[in-house]
Amino acid sequence: MGWREKQKSGSSGSGVVLKVLLLFLAFVETTAGAAAEYNNEIVSLRQPRHKNAYATMMYMGTPRDYEFYVATRVMIRSLVKLGVDADIVVIASLDVPLRWVRALEEEDGARVVRVENLKNPYKDQRNFNKRFKLTLNKLYAWNLLDYDRVVMLDADNLFLQKTDELFQCGQFCAVFINPCIFHTGLFVLQPSKAVFNNLLHEVETGRENSDGADQGFLVSYFPDLLDEPMFHPPANGSKLDGSYRLPLGYQMDASYYYLKLRWSVPCGPNSVITFPGAPWLKPWYWWAWPVLPLGFTWHENRRQTLGYGDETTMVLIQSVLYLGIIAVTQLARPSIPKLCYRRGDKNVSLIQTGLKLIAIWCILAAYIIPFFLVPRTLHTVLGWSLYLLGSFALSSVAVNSFLLPMLPVMVPWLLIVGTLLVMACPWYSDGVVRALSVFGYAFCSAPVLWVSFSRIVSSLQVSLERETFFPRLGESPPPPGFNKLY
Repeated sequence: MGWREKQKSGSSGSGVVLKVLLLFLAFVETTAGAAAEYNNEIVSLRQPRHKNAYATMMYMGTPRDYEFYVATRVMIRSLVKLGVDADIVVIASLDVPLRWVRALEEEDGARVVRVENLKNPYKDQRNFNKRFKLTLNKLYAWNLLDYDRVVMLDADNLFLQKTDELFQCGQFCAVFINPCIFHTGLFVLQPSKAVFNNLLHEVETGRENSDGADQGFLVSYFPDLLDEPMFHPPANGSKLDGSYRLPLGYQMDASYYYLKLRWSVPCGPNSVITFPGAPWLKPWYWWAWPVLPLGFTWHENRRQTLGYGDETTMVLIQSVLYLGIIAVTQLARPSIPKLCYRRGDKNVSLIQTGLKLIAIWCILAAYIIPFFLVPRTLHTVLGWSLYLLGSFALSSVAVNSFLLPMLPVMVPWLLIVGTLLVMACPWYSDGVVRALSVFGYAFCSAPVLWVSFSRIVSSLQVSLERETFFPRLGESPPPPGFNKLY
């Protein structure tokens, strides 16, 4: 009887396991079917709340995914702070982490639509840049059929004021920051299923694309935009039809500011700053200011909206570590007796040369390593402070390990501080004067840097000639008080 009950219990347990497996297989099949069904479609759990939208995109697969995620959140928060009368949509690829999606929706109030990455047929072009491989996802903006108008944005836009009048523009509107080529960092479009399908068809057939990215494709798709009239929003709030050129004030290239150190864009409102160019010069990096004057403006915008909570822990850890290194190097100074040696020993000469190289590399590492340890998206003031603290701590290690004079080793540290002060000076009349001032400072600093390097090398030579570091193999240290050099 007991055996039958056990058998029945075992059969029941097997049945439960079998049911669970069947349910799991059904779930996987349903999910796979849904993924196939959503091919080239947008998926969002949130419903639209406005008839127009600001949209941006997010995808994975570059070394700077996190930086662009932060930049996207800052731009969303700045739009919310400006009180725009529109939804904020993020076109996110399916591989964007769910925790990022939840933050965008729950903390930033954005509507996230999930899409599959569009295949880029231009990836084998000679001039193709791999970081633009998935920028064709921007075409999904034409499939946002819940909206009358969409302003499509790159994450490196910095809004100075509300731009809701752009929703009055026509079927396609963009800014020419280049005399002949419009910029796709901001453009207005009217969503259309027919246009979206035609865009996908043109991608599949390999339409001419100068750069293999969204910029070259859309310039090829809208070749006559340069001949279209300038956009001026109607006073009655009505929407226009057709294509229009947008005034430059909607995409003010940051390089224009660096020349005059002020905005002087007469056509249209000075509403949006864009930062095209090299990715390492984007404004969200901590070294952006004072190297680039507008970097501080971006970081202040982030401080007032998103904040820097994600980087706080790492900043505290590094600060404690650097302060500990400084304390240890001050308390644990090496005290090695001086030893005599024979000058003709070739092995000692080789060791001395090797130690000189090691000492110089240690000093260089003290200024290089902290630069890469600072969180990239930290506020510029905190970033430079943490870098200077780290370079000072690691330089003190080199000073105490090789018994070097402190001042020559710290000359680069002082020159870096001086460079930051020269670049951050707010009283330059224009960018040319600023550039000449930085060049003049660098020219005057070069001899000082060379003298400090010579002092370091000579100090190393003196220390090594006195055998401060290592005794000869097989020899015992001399008695106390013996420090005669032959």
